[in-house]
Amino acid sequence: MQRDVVIIGGGIIGFSTAYHLKLQNPDLDVLLLEKENNLAEHQTGHNSGVIHSGIYYKPGSHKAEFSKKGSQSMIHFCREYNIPYNQCGKVIVATDESELDRLRALYERGLQNGLQVTLLNAEEVNQIEPYVQTVGGIKVQETAIVNYKKVTEQFKLLFEELGGEINFNTPVTSIKTSEDKIVLNSYEQQFKSKSIINCAGLYSDKIARMSGVNTDIQIIPFRGEYYQLNESKEKYVQTLIYPVPNPELPFLGVHFTNMIDGGVDVGPNAVLGLRKEAYKKIGLDKSETLEILKFPGLYKMGIKNIKEALGEYYRSFNKRAFVNNAQKLIPSLRKEDIEPIEAGVRAQAMLSDGTLLDDFVFEKGKHSLHVLNAPSPAATCSIEIGKAISKEFEQLSILK
Repeated sequence: MQRDVVIIGGGIIGFSTAYHLKLQNPDLDVLLLEKENNLAEHQTGHNSGVIHSGIYYKPGSHKAEFSKKGSQSMIHFCREYNIPYNQCGKVIVATDESELDRLRALYERGLQNGLQVTLLNAEEVNQIEPYVQTVGGIKVQETAIVNYKKVTEQFKLLFEELGGEINFNTPVTSIKTSEDKIVLNSYEQQFKSKSIINCAGLYSDKIARMSGVNTDIQIIPFRGEYYQLNESKEKYVQTLIYPVPNPELPFLGVHFTNMIDGGVDVGPNAVLGLRKEAYKKIGLDKSETLEILKFPGLYKMGIKNIKEALGEYYRSFNKRAFVNNAQKLIPSLRKEDIEPIEAGVRAQAMLSDGTLLDDFVFEKGKHSLHVLNAPSPAATCSIEIGKAISKEFEQLSILK
């Protein structure tokens, strides 16, 4: 049996793509393969659940365009299917005078991106977040929170209602591409398809190369470690509290996030993972670890950011140092106020020259389309990304 399309990866991007492709092409035979026994087991199921506004992103970039449309379509989707969400907004705060120029530049970027942003003085910030240490801030009205695993489950239901098929526990182990078909192997199973869409996240670079795509991109895993406020200290956070980000790095820094299912998360940091699924501080996989350590871009990036990298590692193994960092935002926070929770892993695309790719990256192969960089805010943008991939994929000659 030969399928029309096989989608690899059962996170929010994979299931959004599957749903929107099937919605636009009802007669297509679409199969989704996921290596785990459930959906959203990796990046989707380990993120902070924020529906981002897009304030950080360069006007005209994929991220800026997808974020603005994506936050609106995500909230509409949640309303339509009764998925709980809370449009609580967030504040981005400067903690000393040296950050005010960056804060104002961020405010101007928010205006350029068409967002509802308000520049606040310290007193106005403290009216919203009384425990924050600040010299000024920005209120971003559009920001909301949701459980993205529940969103992914709804995409799955809609995809199945349209006749889509899903195989869990099916890792892709090899791919062979010919003129008229693609053969995917998963241990003793084999699948034939006219075309594939690669939404494999941490493994997207590996799947692309299996498919014959000669890409310079390597997915480097970064572990984000989180703590959670003790229940008695949840009063410290009313909305979402973010620092002014360093524009030289793709990470937003330690922040405080109210979660839609309860609790307040503190984090993450960002430390290099030595395997794809680097959820634990210590843990290696021989082939994956060697592949990561052999990648020249890693060292070029590390040299440029050695101070920041060492700081992240120190805070990873020293709770007091992590708390000291978080106290820049909330000085009254104490070591005993937080407890560690499960970490997440970010699939960060990097080039061999050490460049960290910030925007979404899509590459075409022979009868294939590959999502090679979909970092935050990919979950926010998942509906718009799914639509865009569906539209782009329809242009492949194999479907005509």
